Amino acid sequence: MLTQSEENYIKEIFSLEDDRNISVSTNDLAEKLNTKPSSVTDMLRKLSAKDMVSYTKYKGTNLSELGRKKAIEIIRKHRLWETFLVEKLNFSWDEVHDIAEQLEHIQSTQLISKLDAFLGHPDVDPHGDPIPDEHGRFQLKKQTSLADLSIGSQGVLVSVKDSSVPFLQYLDKNQIAIGDLIHVIDIEPFDRLFAIEHKSKRMVLSENIARNLYLNQ
Repeated sequence: MLTQSEENYIKEIFSLEDDRNISVSTNDLAEKLNTKPSSVTDMLRKLSAKDMVSYTKYKGTNLSELGRKKAIEIIRKHRLWETFLVEKLNFSWDEVHDIAEQLEHIQSTQLISKLDAFLGHPDVDPHGDPIPDEHGRFQLKKQTSLADLSIGSQGVLVSVKDSSVPFLQYLDKNQIAIGDLIHVIDIEPFDRLFAIEHKSKRMVLSENIARNLYLNQ
């Protein structure tokens, strides 16, 4: 049995490994979790003792096979709860992350299996992130960042990389949602501003915003 804090560490290590495909440094993990490197080192030693991570001082850490399995299990619960909160309790997609952070630590596998069935075994959560099945398998779909598209390209918005409250509220304010068709009209070379057509309206997005929108062409 892991503590909630240990589960949070495992989930963040998984996220950093997935993003960078390299060993996760103590400093990177400390920054992500907003804590001191010394605290991270202490926790990594505990997780190593529980065979959840492979940790070498000054060389970083990686999840073990057991740790990766546990991380995917936590992510599955988190994304299923987000889906439940949006679809069944009518929360908006910018309200559910913190609540799901609490619910993801529930240990009952029977509850999660019933929740999955109740929701109709969804493939993705409200932010477009894939939901692992009960065997830990992701159904990954081909998608491309809007920032990597060329003029004249178009695609359907399938996920957002940044799921922070301010970013999701920005999208809501501009009526941009999962499933919308986006057409790239122009790209300003100097400052990489993306002019797009969306719902018959023209708008301009910064490269940072475009980088966080993923489309299926």
